[in-house]
Amino acid sequence: MKLPSQAEVALDEFFDGHPVATFAINRHHVITHWNRACEQLLGWTRACMVGTRNQWQPFYIKERPLLCDLIVAGDTNISAHYPGHSHPSALIPGAYESEDFFPNIGASGHWLHFTAAPLRDAHGNVVGAIETLRDVTERRVAENALRKSRDSLEHIVEKRTAQLAQANDKLEDDIRQLTELNDLLSTAQQQLVQSEKMASIGQLAAGVAHEINNPIGYIFSNVGTLQNYLAQLFEMLDAYQAAEASIAQPAVTSQLRAMRERIDLDFLREDIPALMRESGEGLVRVRHIVDDLKDFSRADSTQEWSRADLHQGIDSTLNIVANEVKYRADVVKAYGDIPPIDCLPLQINQVVLNLVVNAAQAMGEQRGTITLRTGMADQQTVKLEVEDTGNGIAPDTLSRIFDPFFTTKAVGKGTGLGLSLAYGIVQKHKGRIEVDTELGRGTCFRVLLPVRHNEEQT
Repeated sequence: MKLPSQAEVALDEFFDGHPVATFAINRHHVITHWNRACEQLLGWTRACMVGTRNQWQPFYIKERPLLCDLIVAGDTNISAHYPGHSHPSALIPGAYESEDFFPNIGASGHWLHFTAAPLRDAHGNVVGAIETLRDVTERRVAENALRKSRDSLEHIVEKRTAQLAQANDKLEDDIRQLTELNDLLSTAQQQLVQSEKMASIGQLAAGVAHEINNPIGYIFSNVGTLQNYLAQLFEMLDAYQAAEASIAQPAVTSQLRAMRERIDLDFLREDIPALMRESGEGLVRVRHIVDDLKDFSRADSTQEWSRADLHQGIDSTLNIVANEVKYRADVVKAYGDIPPIDCLPLQINQVVLNLVVNAAQAMGEQRGTITLRTGMADQQTVKLEVEDTGNGIAPDTLSRIFDPFFTTKAVGKGTGLGLSLAYGIVQKHKGRIEVDTELGRGTCFRVLLPVRHNEEQT
């Protein structure tokens, strides 16, 4: 059916003015319209295309039907000709859409989106088809770039994830090794503390032996004297027993009186209880020294945190170091009102021992004073000060006094571990240790310990 010429003119104007590349074919597959946008996009002029059946040439090397040809031919199996990239239009009944890449168009090829729709006469018969072309190269390039970026990103993420997993495995291995190392260090520290204890006991052994020998000496002396007294008492009692039958005789009475005066029975009655009391005190003192030594030398590895009386620990430690200190300084105890503290008692005793022995060894030729002072630094912190009137610490060595194995004593006089271990123990208790010193005036070590122990911190 041939359209009126007025309609043809109107359709030509519509095609030429349309900005989208568009062409039309009749029912004989002959191109009837080819607009300017189509010329610009495909590079084929209207003069070359209108009136021909060469609509395939701008797209393919060999002849093959386009979407518009399939619609005119009534071929419903369009997907067989354009597999994977064609589908019915959602907007135009009977129309189809397709999108493909055409390397022959332009210098580097183009991506085109096709929409082909049937042209019908007044009776609904298909008399041709119209097909529009949209250049979607930029979108496709952008999508490809985005896809490549996504793939690259996924690859990077996978690679980075693998690296992180590897790093995490290495970190876990490092943590495991550090944990093992920390356990070894903890064991070594416990052994070091115990070794320092035994070294301290070795240094104090002579003094402790002297402290024990003194009370044992006068116990033995008193026991010997007591034996003589008892022998005399028994002699007196034997005489009284023998004299019971003849007590009324003046000669016997005179003999008993003389014997009583000779052995001074009244003195014995007073002195024997005193000797026994003194012997008992000596035995108690020996027992305290032995108990303190036994507690001090006990290994810390099995000790648990507990509430302890700091004053009791100080007294026990002073009992051990008495002979080390008493020939060099007087000990003054200035105890304040403090509560029991959460601590490892034996380790705190080690701190007190190291500070007191250091203070005693810091004395010059003149006898000095060591003051142990306690009190509250604040509501949550107990303060212990060990102050001496010794030589003081030189400024050039003050920064190193807590370093392991650093000592200013002569060779064989110290291990250099005393203050280092004291510092480590105080740190373990989440406390701190401070030093005030002046050459020629003395030194004060101040230990600050929390009253309460936080289990999460250990």
